[in-house]
Amino acid sequence: MELNEALYRCNKCGFCQASCPFYQFTREEWATARGRLRLIREALEGRLAPSDGYASRLYRCFMCGACSATCPSGVPIEEILLRTREELALKGFIPSPLEELGQRVTSTGNISGEEKALRLSWAQNLEFTVRRNGKPEVVYFVGCVSSLYPQAYGLPQSMVQLLEKKEVNYSVLGEEEVCCGYPLLLNGQVDLARKVAERNIALVRETGARILLTTCPSCYRMWKKFYPELLGDEIGLDVVHSVQWLVEAGFPLKPFEEKLTYHDPCDLGRGCGFYEEPRAFLRAIPGASLVEMPLTRAEALCCGGGGNVESLDPSAGEGVARIRLEQARLAGANVVVTACPQCRRTLSRAARGMGIKVVDIVELGARLLG
Repeated sequence: MELNEALYRCNKCGFCQASCPFYQFTREEWATARGRLRLIREALEGRLAPSDGYASRLYRCFMCGACSATCPSGVPIEEILLRTREELALKGFIPSPLEELGQRVTSTGNISGEEKALRLSWAQNLEFTVRRNGKPEVVYFVGCVSSLYPQAYGLPQSMVQLLEKKEVNYSVLGEEEVCCGYPLLLNGQVDLARKVAERNIALVRETGARILLTTCPSCYRMWKKFYPELLGDEIGLDVVHSVQWLVEAGFPLKPFEEKLTYHDPCDLGRGCGFYEEPRAFLRAIPGASLVEMPLTRAEALCCGGGGNVESLDPSAGEGVARIRLEQARLAGANVVVTACPQCRRTLSRAARGMGIKVVDIVELGARLLG
């Protein structure tokens, strides 16, 4: 379907209003999918000239895909927004905070602008040396958040502990690893994202590995879905997310007498269809009780950490995270489990003082090893 044609399939029903996290925060019509689509139509038909204000509204979106999942007319809203952002980027309308984000990714290879030598900081306190050479079967692609944000270090530490426990022949890329390019794609900087894809694929192929493992849903979706689209060809690697690996590993787990709820990461759930695997793992924990939030699976509310919005409008992400945690409280949960370092980071900051713990499923698995 041509995207221009798809624009006109919106029947303004308002289903997107109920599912949109940005609307839940702002309560403004422009924040809904139908509002954004109307802005794009006005520009397409020549009644609205592209401007910084116009671009600001189209970039203030978590790109969570909830509107596309609930649209009864089947409008591919996320795809339309990605294409529109590409056009805005070519015309020089990327908001300056996002332009700076793109420059950090291209110049330093990561979202925070850190030196590449710090990429293995998370591994410094482990009781063993993380593998970085040889001929691995699996390359663990750690990702920017887990590599460079200290509050997220527990995730890669737990992942390599589980890999060691299972005696997997793995390796990490260390300081040679760079961002997967997803922030560039979200910015509309498609050519830059394509160059990152080519570099990353070549680097992993050099190791001889057959499997690319990641704990980050955005990295997973980029490698699994967007890399083949950007390059017009299969990448020749089996891309695996940690929830798949955990379920297949079959570790015996110690009891955990807590009431858990699972937060579906947008890129892993709606983006890639992983809903049952993490829940199957959590139900297998002795003594644990799994409860569901009011919005779950394809209807799950975003954590507030997606779409590069943190760089553009951090207050929106914080507000949405608090809404999500209130849903966990309504479900009676005292532990929120997710499968994404950014979800864990965003929700953990908002959970302060709420009496709710937030943990990644890989960290929980490592903690409960029998």
